[in-house]
Amino acid sequence: QVRLVESGGGLVQAGGSLRLSCTASGRTFTFADNSAMGWFRQAPGKYLEFVSTIRWNTGDTYYADSVKGRFTMSRDKAKNTIHLQMDSLKPEDSAIYYCAARDRVITSTITNIATYTDWGQGTQVTVSS
Repeated sequence: QVRLVESGGGLVQAGGSLRLSCTASGRTFTFADNSAMGWFRQAPGKYLEFVSTIRWNTGDTYYADSVKGRFTMSRDKAKNTIHLQMDSLKPEDSAIYYCAARDRVITSTITNIATYTDWGQGTQVTVSS
């Protein structure tokens, strides 16, 4: 089982930036793994929603329309870590951000929350107006 630990959340003014990180332990993702690690978020009173994800072997990234052009995912294979660079933040980006991982990636379902099997504890992001 994978243990995922997020960091980097906090309070920022609208238009500012934050960088989230998520480190996986308990297993090592390799190039041969057909795995993905992603970010999801949940705002108060709202459902958990997909934000972005990255295929571990190819580095291909996928983003929700609401964050395209503002958020950028990357991975550090040596450290088993992913990052989410969040720029031009808006108050509506405020939420708890969760890191998640999955295996046996199929492109058509890579943004499907239900297919992610391992989850971190979440980190709070608050954007003030």
